[in-house]
Amino acid sequence: MKLLLVVAVALIDADGRVLIAQRPDGKELAGLWEFPGGKVDLGERPEAALIRELREELGIEVKEPCLAPLTFASFAYAEFHLLMPLYVCRRWEGFVEAREHKALKWVRAKDLRAYPMPPADAPLIPALIDLLG
Repeated sequence: MKLLLVVAVALIDADGRVLIAQRPDGKELAGLWEFPGGKVDLGERPEAALIRELREELGIEVKEPCLAPLTFASFAYAEFHLLMPLYVCRRWEGFVEAREHKALKWVRAKDLRAYPMPPADAPLIPALIDLLG
């Protein structure tokens, strides 16, 4: 089975809320909420991939020292096995905007389970609840 490496981030605002993004219509798992991020290209470091994805998807600039690894998800889909490290980021430059997603929402960690997520994203929630209360 093919292993797919994807990186994700929990952007945390000054009020301790986490940003989630709704997958756009026409994409696989459309309408579900996820943590921003994306695929790591061949030869690319996970942190570099995340910085690139955040620039493309949200229009923000993140510096590598502002990314702190928190946990990871390991999930077997039918076609591939997904390995997804989740980073935490509290500092970035620019204003978050939905460039590729249907919608964005700032949510308290304890409320994340109220939003339907892809099966690989949901197991990341307990670590965020432990971190943010």
